[in-house]
Amino acid sequence: MEYRNLGNSGLKVSEIGLGSWLTYGTAVEKEKSIACIHKAYELGINFFDTANAYNRGAAEVVLGEALKEYSRSSYVLATKVYFPMGDGPNDKGLSRKHIIEQCDASLKRLGVDYIDLYQCHRYDSDTPVEETLRALDDLTSQGKILYAGVSEWTAEQITDAAHVAKEKNLRPIISNQPIYNMIVRYIEKEVLPVSEKHGMGQVVFSPLAQGILTGKYKAGQDIPSTSRAANQETNRWITSYLNDEVLTSVQKLENMAQALGIQLSQLALAWVLRQPGVSSAIIGASRPEQVEENIKASGFKIPETILDEIESVLAEINGFVPIW
Repeated sequence: MEYRNLGNSGLKVSEIGLGSWLTYGTAVEKEKSIACIHKAYELGINFFDTANAYNRGAAEVVLGEALKEYSRSSYVLATKVYFPMGDGPNDKGLSRKHIIEQCDASLKRLGVDYIDLYQCHRYDSDTPVEETLRALDDLTSQGKILYAGVSEWTAEQITDAAHVAKEKNLRPIISNQPIYNMIVRYIEKEVLPVSEKHGMGQVVFSPLAQGILTGKYKAGQDIPSTSRAANQETNRWITSYLNDEVLTSVQKLENMAQALGIQLSQLALAWVLRQPGVSSAIIGASRPEQVEENIKASGFKIPETILDEIESVLAEINGFVPIW
């Protein structure tokens, strides 16, 4: 496993991170979840990502239980705040009240004294950015969090936050967590260059496009019965990828991977990590074997000629936007 600095900070995260969206505390049994987390740790993954909103805290509980046997200083623990955690008017968003209360709740569920990376899960247009940044700054001063990040913020929102932090002498945001993969590339135009300008690294989610970039789905064939797309609880985000145009292009990418002697998933992850602004690619796993396969992408350099061929294939589906 290779490691990268998270933005301009001194924090080092594994190139492959393990996430818990749609998996732990939700669709994957607890024992299997813990087995995946333990396998990831054993293979050098030190970056573990979750959120309070993942099954209303259940994912945090599972992750915390799995990691409790390891030295706290040996891993980087990330969670998030924003989405509703109750029915009241203050049970959501990025107000000072919600951030402080949810940080304490996450700490209890995770069973730790501090969170390494506390992320704003979305942008809150109802709360002044300064209020949000001050709350995060205070949590850092209190030692409850070490760094702050955001998720799916636009280039404009990132720029505004960076300016407010500098003007008010507040600790800067060090990361953004956007969707990024071979099929969904919107961050390349503005988010990546703006983030790099302000010293922020990307910890990208869905680098395998909900499993599309593993090659398990084929054009003109039925959906595998054991796949995520066949699970009514977790297939909400994958169905928009399932069209023959996308799957035909994916087959071409798989042929390239085979020619290189690697799996399509490894090619897809290495392609994401080709961007110097990407600090980590967050995978999901329901079986330890998936973790073993995916970590082989760390450190793999795609030949320039193959990168050019990939661009030609991706041009066929340029502009594709999944339901998000």
